[in-house]
Amino acid sequence: PPHKQNSCEAEIKPDRAVLRMIGADVLFLTKISESEGFLELRELRSNGAIRRHYNTQNTKKGMEFNKMAETIITTEYSSEMRKSFINYSMSVITARAVPDVRDGLKPVQRRVLFAMDELGLNADKPHRKSARIVGDAMGKYHPHGDSSIYDALVVLSQDFKKGMALVDGHGNFGSIEGDGAAAMRYTEARLKKFTQEVYLADLDKNIVDFVPNFDETEKEPSVLPVRVPNFLINGSEGIAVGMTTSTPPHNLGEIINAEKLLMEFPNATTADLLDIIEGPDFPTGGIVANKDELLAVYSTGMGKIKIRGKVEVEKGKGGKDRLVITEIRTP
Repeated sequence: PPHKQNSCEAEIKPDRAVLRMIGADVLFLTKISESEGFLELRELRSNGAIRRHYNTQNTKKGMEFNKMAETIITTEYSSEMRKSFINYSMSVITARAVPDVRDGLKPVQRRVLFAMDELGLNADKPHRKSARIVGDAMGKYHPHGDSSIYDALVVLSQDFKKGMALVDGHGNFGSIEGDGAAAMRYTEARLKKFTQEVYLADLDKNIVDFVPNFDETEKEPSVLPVRVPNFLINGSEGIAVGMTTSTPPHNLGEIINAEKLLMEFPNATTADLLDIIEGPDFPTGGIVANKDELLAVYSTGMGKIKIRGKVEVEKGKGGKDRLVITEIRTP
């Protein structure tokens, strides 16, 4: 537009699209027509196409037109799509679906716990409405839908899914039968003492980096100073782009003993660690049916762990036997 002061030089041909990058906004420019002093371009955006006139000036190398602080790049569509898709993939992997191995938490889980810590919802304090927790997490740290934040809060409180539940929920937070949690306006929550002491106690000791939030009005930790390998203890499931994770939970005592072994013998092998860690430890129990394959699964990070329910036979009325399932795979 004529009122813009900054200018740059760009080559525009009828058979080539020119890509403009304006901050996070990306659009394609296509030449429509040209007259003395003016250039008419079609802007292709995600919300449709519009025509815009630019004040131009003929030069030897091409045309120079006034613009805001923008960079105009002539590029092949396929290479730009490839680069953009890789950037999108990495964003989904690192900022949404796959946990950070350092604290074993996805960004939404980390932000929920940090928001609860900022609200002072310690184990010795009264429960607070889940809607308040979700609102703080969404408004300060996680600018996404409230349902995804509440779902993360619910899962953190379900002791039938997590090896060590991190949130103490009060109200209907779902059941092992698959019942959903009540609406966030009805339920309440606070931190568990384990979470306070193991996940959040060292936040004020300059151990982890604090980074600006989405609008740079608050600071949030890039990772929580967790004292135990939460990724193994609580496990995680997530589907990203070209990458997935499905890590089962493990026994806290076995993981700590394995850590002590590694500290004493850094060259310990996977087989040495499996002498201590007998395999996954689901909160609802179950029997590992393919124990002979565990070494290969833990060595490569890929494979299936088959879990079978535990059944006991009890005598019922009239001398009939009853099959009672006492342990079942975590839903």
